[in-house]
Amino acid sequence: MNLRVDTSARTLSAFGETWPCIIGRSGAIPADAKREGDGATPLGRWPLRTLLLRPDRVALPATSLPWRWLRHDDGWSDGSADPAYNRPVRHPHAYSAEHLWRDDGLYDVIVTLGHNDAPPVTGAGSAIFLHCAAPDGKPTEGCVALPREVLLGLVERLAPKDFIEII
Repeated sequence: MNLRVDTSARTLSAFGETWPCIIGRSGAIPADAKREGDGATPLGRWPLRTLLLRPDRVALPATSLPWRWLRHDDGWSDGSADPAYNRPVRHPHAYSAEHLWRDDGLYDVIVTLGHNDAPPVTGAGSAIFLHCAAPDGKPTEGCVALPREVLLGLVERLAPKDFIEII
């Protein structure tokens, strides 16, 4: 199954259903124009890699995606000089890295996307996820976000060979 994000309509469609979604604060751009920190969602077709779940806030859904529980020290490298750029890391980390254990609930459920990861190109964008939307509808830093209950319902139906197409 492919998830389809229509960045103009701000919707995500899958399994015959469509939901409102949130994209990056700078809108959407072609993947080859994506740069670290630009706030844009990269257009393209990206494999769904893994599911990360915050154990104190989410019960394990029935899913066939590869998954693991988030830990307090989990991070994701966004440091351009980091040899682990656009990879999961542990804090403290010698380079810039986003903290995945957040108080705001946005990363209670994360589906990591295969954007700029095979292999990663330094500075071409990191940490592009499908994650929980902010209750106030605030744009993301380049990810795609859905209401938490919608996202949890989707992960139960997704499979390891599925993709997200962002148009």
